[in-house]
Amino acid sequence: MPKNDQIDQDAEQLYEALSHLVRVYQFRDRDRNCCEGLSVTQCYALEHVIKAGPVRVQSLASELFLDKSNASRLVDSLAKQGLVQRVPDASDGRALAITVTPEGMAIYESIRSDLVGEARNLACDLSKEARDGAIEMLRRFAKATEQRCGLKDLSRDEYLPSKCC
Repeated sequence: MPKNDQIDQDAEQLYEALSHLVRVYQFRDRDRNCCEGLSVTQCYALEHVIKAGPVRVQSLASELFLDKSNASRLVDSLAKQGLVQRVPDASDGRALAITVTPEGMAIYESIRSDLVGEARNLACDLSKEARDGAIEMLRRFAKATEQRCGLKDLSRDEYLPSKCC
């Protein structure tokens, strides 16, 4: 890639901005409590089970960039709290799927309401154009990161070398 001073400067500023955003949202410490006594990872797991419907542990592992054994322990912790349950998989009776319980749904809705409220408070000072631009940029960076870093390849229980720095 040819050297371009403006792109280099923009990349430096982008790195600083994204790094700060990630720290503010506490993703550096995946086990830090998020809301309702759940860790950030538990919140994401609960959200995936709700949005994707009944899922197998491997699907959850792939979505959260975890290996299958860590995802299984994560499901165990949520099940012990009564937030998810294991049920026979509709497509393969030998396998188990994870579903949300009414208690899990209630906690998720409370957490989501709080987080959307925080986002609303941040967004209210921005113009419609700035909000649209920020949303589009964040979606593009997330997609590019998944593609460049090979994160989705974890679904095969195979760790590939990162293409990231």
